[in-house]
This record gives sequence, C-alpha cells and structure tokens, in this order.
Amino acid sequence: MEKQSAWNDYRVEQIVGNLLRIGVGLAAVVVLAGGIAFLAQNGRTHPDYHSFRSEPNALRSVAAIVQNAISMDSRGIIQLGLLLLILTPIARVIFSVIAFALEHDRMYVVITLIVLGVLLYSLLFSH
Repeated sequence: MEKQSAWNDYRVEQIVGNLLRIGVGLAAVVVLAGGIAFLAQNGRTHPDYHSFRSEPNALRSVAAIVQNAISMDSRGIIQLGLLLLILTPIARVIFSVIAFALEHDRMYVVITLIVLGVLLYSLLFSH
C-alpha cells in the first residue's frame, strides 16, 4: 500500500485558495475600516480638484505606513490595506516555493523563485 503525501496537488490548491481568499478579505476589511475612519474625520470637507497633491512622504514606505496605521491614522490604515493586497500574491508565491520544495520538485522551485524575484524586484526597485 502506497503512503499518500500530505502535500498532494489538491491540498496545495486548497491552501493557496484559502491564502488568497483570506488575504484579499483581510485587505478589504482593513481598507473599509480605514475608509470609514477617513470619512468620519474628513467627510464634510470639500475636495480641491484644481490641484493635485500626491501621498505625503509619511505614507510612502512600509515602515511609515505601519506606523501611521498603528497610530490609527485613517490614511495609514487604508495604505496598510492596500499593502496587504499587494502582499497577498507574494505570499502565495512564497507558499508555492515551500510546497514545491516539500514535494521535491526542483524545477518548479527554481521557476517559482524566479517569479518571486521578479515580483520583489518590481515591488522594491520600480518607480
């Protein structure tokens, strides 16, 4: 009788699906909470559409976004939700590397590591 591996394709697909659902759901909840807080704080102000103002420097780095979210700044909370949304597919690729390694599938480990490298490069070094 052949012993079944705990890491079969079906199990990996189930975990990846759950990882994506949880990541997107969590990101949506965080963005929604930040949006509600933003509207509660700024809902009565009138926007100035004649001039464009980009995000402040305080919301352009991961550390600053986390710090602003911890201090309950509504824009920081929204940015944290968007950061979680960006990190969700990266977490999926990282999990895939681990799953392929546990299945001893070296070719897919290498291919997935290349995909991870491209994702991280584009996230960290593209402007």
